Amino acid sequence: MVRVPLARTQRGSCLGALFKLAAVGVFLFVLVTCAAVFLLRWIHPVTSAWMLEARWHAMAAGEHGYRTDFEWVDLEQISPNAAVAVIASEDQQFPFHTGFDVKSIRESVRASEHGKKLRGASTISQQVAKNLFLWNGGFLRKAIEAYFTVLIEAMWPKERILETYLNIAEFGHGVYGVEAAARRYFHKPAARITSSEAALLAAVLPNPIRLRVDRPSPYVLSRQSWILGQMRGLGGASYLKSIEAENAPAQPAPKKRASR
Repeated sequence: MVRVPLARTQRGSCLGALFKLAAVGVFLFVLVTCAAVFLLRWIHPVTSAWMLEARWHAMAAGEHGYRTDFEWVDLEQISPNAAVAVIASEDQQFPFHTGFDVKSIRESVRASEHGKKLRGASTISQQVAKNLFLWNGGFLRKAIEAYFTVLIEAMWPKERILETYLNIAEFGHGVYGVEAAARRYFHKPAARITSSEAALLAAVLPNPIRLRVDRPSPYVLSRQSWILGQMRGLGGASYLKSIEAENAPAQPAPKKRASR
């Protein structure tokens, strides 16, 4: 009878226990994240991971006067100008893709291969996943971001994704969402902002700390002008109908009348 060394048996037992523990951990992670994303289809988030991280950095830097300016409003209470502006600026294929703009990703990779700066190719869905659930930077975060993006696209309609993005996007130091931004910079609710004001808000989205709505640089003003042109090219508020059309339930084909 061949005896298996005790040390080898113990190692195998430990590895088996670790695999089981890892499997349980993965199962719980998937269960909790799926439940959270599913519930947030209807429940409005009271904060986001991005807001919490910004608050932590402010406290660590000794900014005792820092506060988060955030007020959720429904999509119906937001001017269509704001919705079209962020789509024109950030993700013009938003109504049609399933979370990832493959064409933009390919173009970004080709540009980097030719020595150009790697351009961002994140969709609005990816940015919702990042801002709502994750932290800033890192390869692991990008992988988890892709996972959350798949969940969001699978469980939420496009209107909910757009509504969430408009409410949690950062438009300035501590300013989150178009309602807070409209009241801070234009002294009016988000429902009343003009196309020019919406384009100015969208112009700072790439870096809302360095780029300012209240003191727009020539670069921000040029981006505002470009976004306005893109908004007109998309057809303005009528472009939003494509989102509704993509999410509308398919209508059954009319029955043919039997010939006599």
